[in-house]
Amino acid sequence: MEIQRVILNNIGLFEKLEISLAPTEQNPSKITVFVGNNGAGKTAILKALATSLSWFTARLLTEKGSGNPISEDAIFNTANAGSIEIEVWDSSKSLNNPDQSDIDHYFRWILAKSRKGRKAQYNSNLNDCTRLANRYRDALTHDDKTSLPLIAFYPVERVVLDIPLKIRTKHTFLQLDGYDNSLSQGVDFRRFFEWFREREDTENESGVPEDVLNQLRPIMAETNQDVWQWLNERNASAKDRQLTAVRTAIGRFMPHMDNLRVRRKPRLYMAVDKNGETLNLAQLSQGEKSLMALVGDIARRLAMLNPALENPLAGDGIVLIDEVDLHLHPSWQRRLCERLTETFPNCQFVLTTHSPLVISDCKNVLIYTLANGELRQLPSQYGQDANTVLLDVMNTSIRNEKIDTELNDLLDAIQDSKLTEAQQLLAELSEELPANHLELVKAKLLLRKQELRHGNH
Repeated sequence: MEIQRVILNNIGLFEKLEISLAPTEQNPSKITVFVGNNGAGKTAILKALATSLSWFTARLLTEKGSGNPISEDAIFNTANAGSIEIEVWDSSKSLNNPDQSDIDHYFRWILAKSRKGRKAQYNSNLNDCTRLANRYRDALTHDDKTSLPLIAFYPVERVVLDIPLKIRTKHTFLQLDGYDNSLSQGVDFRRFFEWFREREDTENESGVPEDVLNQLRPIMAETNQDVWQWLNERNASAKDRQLTAVRTAIGRFMPHMDNLRVRRKPRLYMAVDKNGETLNLAQLSQGEKSLMALVGDIARRLAMLNPALENPLAGDGIVLIDEVDLHLHPSWQRRLCERLTETFPNCQFVLTTHSPLVISDCKNVLIYTLANGELRQLPSQYGQDANTVLLDVMNTSIRNEKIDTELNDLLDAIQDSKLTEAQQLLAELSEELPANHLELVKAKLLLRKQELRHGNH
């Protein structure tokens, strides 16, 4: 399932906006990235997509379900009404029509909203949304292990501040629960832990607990090779497919993390091995916790929605992530898009970012920049250095503007052979900048050459 195009009429900052999303003929990847200053409208686009998609998940769950309405606050300031039109391509087959043409895989629906007391300018038409939801409902009725598409929105408010492990309310984790709060809450570590603990309990019942294996390893590995091999084989076959998917996903994004598990003694907590050392998840940095929660939640939902897939990470779907670089170290930002496509190869991602590294280290990503209510597609930034992207795409100086101006004045003075002025500027900058500052070192060398050329020793 993929969004091909979205049309916004009087939504957010946009009077009329048409956006094609990757993959396209020119951009075969499944990642679309929006960049722009704060307040440019990036989040408004993601929220519009989430609002429209909420009607699909609602009607998949119940025949006449209602999704989220467009809020009046989302309507363009001077407009009386707004609408979100979405075009979706879905490759699933209809049980009632096995000989399908391309048009049978195409779905388009419109969600409209008028301000109170205003005449309707646009009309909602959700027939195709219902048709698409019914296709999956028919498939589920025929086979209760039918794969379902992931639909998820992760807003900026997804930040993980703590990892609460006390379960106050018991939840179910059936297949359709993969949509629970998927478009409204983002990451819920409490729910993640509850799900993980339940799956691990079942896994441990079928195999040998990891702690027991660790105690037996030094004894049996030497004296009872056959029994040791049998125990390992039994444990491998007992591994929970859904937990394996989550552990695999986290391991691909965070190779230094391994063996995510629940510890029950001396108290209940989630543990992970970081570079070979066992840590409580609460000991991890904010960036580590946030990335683990995000990746783990995507993998968990894919696993729940695709119970029959050997590799649940191969499930398809649409994932919206606002400020995908939030709290991430630059080295993680650099490989983020690549790891998203490697780990979740059949998911379509729509992202926003403020990081030049996110858009310069992955081929074929479809990039849009937003400014003053206008949308512009950018050429590929693959291979560009971060400074170039900052200057050309994000209209941001690569260094402090005051220092940048003073360095330029210094270089101009050297170039024009104004040696006294250059020496004064150099002395002033030397007081402000470290001695090993690269541009300052270059300026000193250039000035020295000019002094030698003019006979000033």
